[in-house]
Amino acid sequence: MPPPGDYAPRWHRAAPPPAPPPPPPIQPGHAEPLPAGGYTTNLPVVVRRRNWLRWASWAIAGFILLFFLAVAWLALTAPLSKSLQPPAPPSITLLSAEGKPIARRGAVIAEPVDATKLPAHVRNAFVGIEDRRFYSHWGVDPRGILRAFVHNVTQSGGSQGGSTITQQLAKNAFLNSQRTFGRKAQEVLIAFWLEAWLSKDEILSRYLSNVYFGDNVYGLRAAARHYFSTEPEDLTLSQATLLAGLVQAPSRLAPTGNLKGARERQKLVIGAMVDAGLITKARADAIRPGVLHVSKSKEDLPNGTYFADWVLPQARDRAGGVGTEQTVQTTLELNAQQAAERAVRGAGLRKSQIAIVAMHPDGRVIAMVGGKSYGESPFNRATQARRQPGSTFKLFVYLAALRGGMDPDTIVDDSPVQIGDWKPENSHGSYAGKITLRQAFAKSSNVVAARLTQKLGVREVTRAARDLGISTPIGDDASIALGTSTVSLLELTAAYAAVANGAYPVRPQGLSDDEAASDWLAKRLGGPTRFNGRQLDDLRSLLGTVVEDGTGRGAALPIPTYGKTGTTQDNRDALFIGYAGGIVCGVWLGNDDNSPNPGLSGSGLPARVWRDFMTRALDLRIPPPEPTTEPDGNDVTLDEVLNGVGDFIQGTGIETQVVPQGVDPDAQGEAPILGRPGDAPGRRPRREQAPDGPPPPDRFRPDDRRGEER
Repeated sequence: MPPPGDYAPRWHRAAPPPAPPPPPPIQPGHAEPLPAGGYTTNLPVVVRRRNWLRWASWAIAGFILLFFLAVAWLALTAPLSKSLQPPAPPSITLLSAEGKPIARRGAVIAEPVDATKLPAHVRNAFVGIEDRRFYSHWGVDPRGILRAFVHNVTQSGGSQGGSTITQQLAKNAFLNSQRTFGRKAQEVLIAFWLEAWLSKDEILSRYLSNVYFGDNVYGLRAAARHYFSTEPEDLTLSQATLLAGLVQAPSRLAPTGNLKGARERQKLVIGAMVDAGLITKARADAIRPGVLHVSKSKEDLPNGTYFADWVLPQARDRAGGVGTEQTVQTTLELNAQQAAERAVRGAGLRKSQIAIVAMHPDGRVIAMVGGKSYGESPFNRATQARRQPGSTFKLFVYLAALRGGMDPDTIVDDSPVQIGDWKPENSHGSYAGKITLRQAFAKSSNVVAARLTQKLGVREVTRAARDLGISTPIGDDASIALGTSTVSLLELTAAYAAVANGAYPVRPQGLSDDEAASDWLAKRLGGPTRFNGRQLDDLRSLLGTVVEDGTGRGAALPIPTYGKTGTTQDNRDALFIGYAGGIVCGVWLGNDDNSPNPGLSGSGLPARVWRDFMTRALDLRIPPPEPTTEPDGNDVTLDEVLNGVGDFIQGTGIETQVVPQGVDPDAQGEAPILGRPGDAPGRRPRREQAPDGPPPPDRFRPDDRRGEER
């Protein structure tokens, strides 16, 4: 051994001393002895747990929280806030001023159905083909989703869907048809929400009341009436299975257009009901193919009229949300509309087209016809066509003249005139010389209107037209006086309504006052401007003279009547616009291809159509002609008078001479009674009238800017 104090090799070192024995166990009731110093240096042993367990628990808790937050968010949003109400597809029903339906746009719907009141075979037909586990799942059917997935992967035929009836209700009522994951997630959440708040029968009732069946028909009740002329409570098993088969592809399978395809789909529905145990095989074999009985009810509303087409954009704006059924009240009055349609039918039109607009002086349109037949041509000639107004435009010329200080008794020159290269002419080349403004307006003198426009300035005439509401482009030369610029009949009639109203402009409206109350555009444009009192009276007086003694005599009514005729070059357009009894009406006739209409003039057929409409709309009674009395034996005939005058002249020896027309009698030193060939000797010549007709054809050339001459 090495001497003490020397280090021995590692393998010769002494073993470490043994560990001290563990402390004795602490007896109950005794405190643990503390080491010297009163504290211990032993630290607790830290055991490291697995982190993934903690993260998994947080993830599950977060998912549950997000799920409930999503459901709560959906419950507070607009779609689900109305989810307990029966959903309705987009639809707008237009009502007349009396509150009666006149047209429908968007969808045909009916009252909702109650699934508990339907026959069992009707409910089973839809459940069997759409969701056979409907009464057992909670809104989503995993088994159905798996079955559809397997079928779509393994089969080459048509694809199957895994959506339940609840999911389809959620999609149809609250969502769109986009095939995205986000939309599908919303559908699932809404389905859970519906299952929590509604019973199965309530869900089925809402589904059947909202689902689409083709032919623009929504809901089982509307479909039963449309295809079978019956109520859903009375549907047979054959009828129910045919309707249930339409839900998959209603536009393609609608039986009115694809009866064969609908019946093939009906067979699949019957087979699905057998597989689900809803009917027996024997009963299925006894089902006959569905037979249609399409409803032809007279109560069906038209889905297209000229007025409805015009007012629908405004109605949609007022209706707000497009996902609900809306009713919008319009200004159309049924009596006036029927009067307009009867006037069109009674006009005896052949090639020509016609348009009628009637409104109250404040602009509420009460009747509108845009052509002979909406079915043949839905083009609205009252609102969409832009045609020359002819002499009806002279209203603005004479308004400018009254503003310029003239009055109806002002003397004007009705003689030929040339303005630059333009030489306007009167109808038939008839000129009256110095006449009053009233006479010029009554006979619709072209040369007077041209002279006034040249004197006042085109700008003043244009300003008068703009003040009364004409918004279409207006030319920049004197020919505008004869109506060479184009305008719609609706806008032109509204301009005449301003005269009847006493304020301008009048804006045509098709919605009732309540519906139009939110028209922010009208509010920003400001209120109407009142006419100058004297100018208004003079303007009305001029319009009255046209009907009393001028070109508009064919429109005269037994009440005060005001209006103006208009005929354009080569009789392409003919108009009469006027008012009486609180109704303003404009009538236009012409050809769609703008070809000439020989013999057509504003004083003719348009005036008579106008008179026919007003007589019916105002319920007037046209007085019969004055009665004639039988001769009493003391009457003297005209021939006897003339013979007596001749005998008297011959007895006195007075010499007479008939001077040809155009010869100056003063140049011959004679002062005879002038006449024309065919006039009786000694009688006054026949008075030459200036009809509202066209000039001879050789007086017009296509490049003339003469416009209207009456």
